[in-house]
Amino acid sequence: MATTKKTLVLGASENPARYSYLAANRLRANGHPVVAIGRKKGKVADVDIDTEKKALTDIDTVTLYLNPGHQQEYYDYIIGLHPKRIIFNPGTENQALAELARNNNIQPVEACTLVLLSTGQY
Repeated sequence: MATTKKTLVLGASENPARYSYLAANRLRANGHPVVAIGRKKGKVADVDIDTEKKALTDIDTVTLYLNPGHQQEYYDYIIGLHPKRIIFNPGTENQALAELARNNNIQPVEACTLVLLSTGQY
């Protein structure tokens, strides 16, 4: 199996109808360590959903499930995690954050985490 990528699911939800819920489950099923932050505490797969910006290390990927209007409060937090990439899932595209990422040597990727996982491109 390819190397695992510790991933922060930002905008996580324990609602099975949400894409963030599906992504967290698929990431875990594919062996990736997952950290989840959402608006409400809960659990998805075997991962606790936190509501606070906790200090994290070794984050490879931040996958966004927050619309651009809710992303700004996380800009400094995301950049401070020094991930290798930020995945902007459909509906989360944000030029300001993408530019901020580029300026901090973080790769912005407009893609769907679920598609990347299902096609072996994650």
